Amino acid sequence: MFRYDIGMVFSVAVLFAAPAVAGPIAIDLGTAGSFAVLAGSTVANTGPTTVNGDLGIWPGTSITGFLPGVVVNGGIYDGDTVAMQAQADALTAFSTAAAETGAQSLTGQDLGGLNLTAGVYSFASSAQLTGTLTLNAQGSQNAVFIFQIGSTLTTASNAQISVINGQAAEIFWQVGSSATLGTGTEFDGDIIALASITLDTGATVSCGGALALNGAVSMDTNTVSTTGAACPGQTQVPEPASLFILVAGFSTILTARARRDIKVTVTKA
Repeated sequence: MFRYDIGMVFSVAVLFAAPAVAGPIAIDLGTAGSFAVLAGSTVANTGPTTVNGDLGIWPGTSITGFLPGVVVNGGIYDGDTVAMQAQADALTAFSTAAAETGAQSLTGQDLGGLNLTAGVYSFASSAQLTGTLTLNAQGSQNAVFIFQIGSTLTTASNAQISVINGQAAEIFWQVGSSATLGTGTEFDGDIIALASITLDTGATVSCGGALALNGAVSMDTNTVSTTGAACPGQTQVPEPASLFILVAGFSTILTARARRDIKVTVTKA
């Protein structure tokens, strides 16, 4: 009889499809995690922006530009207790990210052109992204990248972040003053800025949000989404290399079990 052990098959799948990668632990955003946009003073939008997730403000109460902007898969919390708690949780997350130790200094370097693995990275003052920043999750679905930025975060027009070898990375940007994403920037992760956040025309934020603790969030025809196919917790298809190893593992198990279960019967003439 031909049989296979489903427990062994599952073990091989876990072993080869989702290797562990050393690195920091993800920052807990608490109730702020559901917010795609959160501001302290004002939320101002121009154009058909899409906010996928909650939108809130506290202690301010001024939200403008919705419509033509729209909020999907979330609500609008204008100066209420929900937004107040989200701001408190965002501040805790900001402080936790700032306190992470063992950071590799990138002070003076442009993030564009770098290829980074999971870890904590710091800038003593400002950070700039021109071109493409590559974040290598090394096959993990739990890779965490934390960026500690002393003052401003700025991206050039059409800058982008590319997550490779494991799309379910968690990315946190702790910004000591304000963040500005240039026109057409394709950004990933949660930006938690002490002051304000500006999204220029066509800039997008995926798998995260724009969280300004004290200042404004200003938008112009943007898409900001806490969810997406490449976000943490989404089902991922193994990369070709991992899939090859996985299939080879299945084959080895099935062959071994088949050989072990073969019975030979000899009949006398």
